[in-house]
Amino acid sequence: MKATDANLIDLMRTRNQFIIPIFQRNYNWTQAQCRQLWTDIIRAGQETIYSRHFIGSIVYIKREDCPTTTIPQLLLIDGQQRMTTITLLLFALGNAIHKKGMDVGVTQEEINEYFIFNRLRTDDLRYKLLLNEKDKLTLISLLDGKEMAEDASKTVLINYQFFEDMIEKSGTDLSIIYKGISGLKIVDIVLEQGHDNPQLIFESLNSTGLDLTQSDLIRNYVLMGLDYPSQKQIYEKYWKIMEQGFLDSDNPDSLDRFFRDYLTLKTGIIPKLDQVYREFKNFLQVCDEKHVTEVVSDLFTYSKYYVRFALEKEKDPVLKTIFSDINTLRMDVAYPFMLEIFHDYSNNRLTKDEFIEMLRLLESYVFRRAIVGISTSSLNKTFAALSKELNKERYLESFKAALILKETYRKYPKDQEFVKEFMGKDLYNFRSWQYWLLKLENFQHREPIQMSDWSVEHIMPQVKDLPEDWKKELGDQWQDIHETYLHTAGNLTLTRYNSILATHPFQEKRDVVGGFKDSHLRLNGYLATLDHWGDEEIKKRAQQLADLAVKVWPYPELQPEILQTYKKVEKSSGSKIYTLADHVYLTGKMAELFEQFRKRILNLDPSVYEDIRKLYIAYKTTTNFVDIVPQKSQLRLTLNLKFNQIYDPKCLCRDVTNLGRWGNGDVEIGLSSVDQLDDVMALVKQSFEKHNDMSQ
Repeated sequence: MKATDANLIDLMRTRNQFIIPIFQRNYNWTQAQCRQLWTDIIRAGQETIYSRHFIGSIVYIKREDCPTTTIPQLLLIDGQQRMTTITLLLFALGNAIHKKGMDVGVTQEEINEYFIFNRLRTDDLRYKLLLNEKDKLTLISLLDGKEMAEDASKTVLINYQFFEDMIEKSGTDLSIIYKGISGLKIVDIVLEQGHDNPQLIFESLNSTGLDLTQSDLIRNYVLMGLDYPSQKQIYEKYWKIMEQGFLDSDNPDSLDRFFRDYLTLKTGIIPKLDQVYREFKNFLQVCDEKHVTEVVSDLFTYSKYYVRFALEKEKDPVLKTIFSDINTLRMDVAYPFMLEIFHDYSNNRLTKDEFIEMLRLLESYVFRRAIVGISTSSLNKTFAALSKELNKERYLESFKAALILKETYRKYPKDQEFVKEFMGKDLYNFRSWQYWLLKLENFQHREPIQMSDWSVEHIMPQVKDLPEDWKKELGDQWQDIHETYLHTAGNLTLTRYNSILATHPFQEKRDVVGGFKDSHLRLNGYLATLDHWGDEEIKKRAQQLADLAVKVWPYPELQPEILQTYKKVEKSSGSKIYTLADHVYLTGKMAELFEQFRKRILNLDPSVYEDIRKLYIAYKTTTNFVDIVPQKSQLRLTLNLKFNQIYDPKCLCRDVTNLGRWGNGDVEIGLSSVDQLDDVMALVKQSFEKHNDMSQ
């Protein structure tokens, strides 16, 4: 590598052609960045003593397959945004000099010959700077004065127009502009083929990660290590098409998220979004026996599944509806698993009916857990490991068994628990009321309604100060009824006449044009038959909706004898299962103390679960946060913290670092009395909160 302090225009004046490699991003400087550069150039041009301004480094390497008899082609590794912007400014300046006929120390012809064109060439080598993709065609059309294509690069044209306007409207002497450009200093870095690693240098120059996305860095890493023909082939055949699939996503980091979910599927490890590039490099090194083309081809294949479900570009109407429901529930934690089953469906390991049933059960699993109130903090890990639990010779069957056999914080809520919570939960403020109301309305309906302008209707109005008619309707306990049932399923429906129904009495809401009797929605069928609306009617309707909900969001069904075979496999693969009865000191008062303590720990959060071991009892979120060893006169607790991490104002804790105790962590507490429970729970919560935060 050779680095030299240089002027930018001296580098641009050389008889070379700078090419933006196909793996680089498109030109994307904003007007704010152009304005800042303009300001810096004008300031440098107006200086009388030190008219220089440093704008960074320009890094390039000679193209390997470039003939020695032609104009040298230099691949621009870093600096394309600055060099493209200066090219636009110089071209605008040359045009202004010609238009005004001014003598500013340089002519338009000289600017074009020195910095814009390679004289006497008529092919692509005519241009000193060759961008990639549509940026290339737009810049060439601009320089040659040709008509622009419909899909011309707006960024190139907008920034060129900006410089034209600044030159025309600012009133700045053109010689000052040229002087300022002439004072732009760079570090001119030439890489030597076969000795310098362009990717490592590129990474060091972009180490902040502010400018490039994770997917940008991955693309550069994959393609930069290849020769130019291979770069072009892989980019055109795979990468370009893959990126185009994500172009119209509402989420700007959707491609980064795809790479993360792909890595999760392939490695079982869930990278943080800002570390996807680093983990992908590790993954690629593990796959070094494969040619990079195979890896990119595999990425390309899975990306097509991803855009179909995550970006809802699926053409099959049944699948598209399912994907829309899944995305409404924000089930992106399930995407790695969905990638796998989509791949198996595409390769005929799953039938379409099996694939649909698995997707619906995934949706039901997440929705039921949300209704019951089970923490979502560990769902990403549940889905990341799910495929390992399946027997793909009995794909659907083993999938159902895996879901049914999940326990504690991973459990699939059964009908009884789901119905109870569904009937009593505040569903008006639950994620998306449109989702569950539409699902109930459209279940097995051949003419489903779309959301469009439907709105939620509180049958019993949600105004705090209920009209007198409604107080009479609800009876003496109107206030309790209103507070208890207002936002629950039984009191909610859909309408397009929300403003007409307003807070009118129930009978008027039923009979008015657009009211419940006039509605064609199945959700309003029961309401049309009633003469009164009170707590009994609300509860009855809630039960009806809950009975329907267990069909809309079903529990997986397996014959008991089939499920038993999976239980046997699970038990045979593990060691002895211990119970509280195996802890001999949990009797009498010690058992009573343990039971009170145990309830308070389990009530910390729905994600907390109990793991009974031979020598201690562990309580976990995604890992142990407190371990209990029952003893004759006390419960000995170990908190999973370093001793210096605990806040212990009453000095109840003991430092057991390196003492070899059973349990996880360095903080020990003795609990021997109910009177200590509040103080001990305050310490336990510290450990729980630390590990719960880490899991999220």
